[in-house]
Amino acid sequence: MNKPMSSELSEALAATLAEMRETVDALVATLGEEHQALEHADTPALDRAGATKLIQMRKLDRLDAERVQLSNAAPQAADRLKPAWTQVLQSLEKCRLHNQRNGGLVNQRLAQVRRALSALTGERDEPVYDPAGLLHSPQRSQPLAQA
Repeated sequence: MNKPMSSELSEALAATLAEMRETVDALVATLGEEHQALEHADTPALDRAGATKLIQMRKLDRLDAERVQLSNAAPQAADRLKPAWTQVLQSLEKCRLHNQRNGGLVNQRLAQVRRALSALTGERDEPVYDPAGLLHSPQRSQPLAQA
């Protein structure tokens, strides 16, 4: 490959990695906003964070496809830029941890809602299966409310 083409590919890969880093940093911030919205049960803020997170994830998918193409076209540049890629991966790991934390909070709230519904309807919050594998939802003798 000629020198100018190699230089252009290297610059394009560096720019792509820089944009990925910015997007991942923005995603970390969005996940923090999502966490705050979950803690405060702020539905509008949660919707905004979810929409922003979706846009950021799509952008990261697009940028990663670009990164792969550029890395394949310019493997020497990819080797030189490995530290930048490592930084992106470390930030993505932070995103994964934040997302798990948020998911845990969602599951906790879901369990609370299920217990509340169970108390109101008189149904168990978990299904019960008999020895034949048939589903049974035993009810209390008196539900607290009717649907």
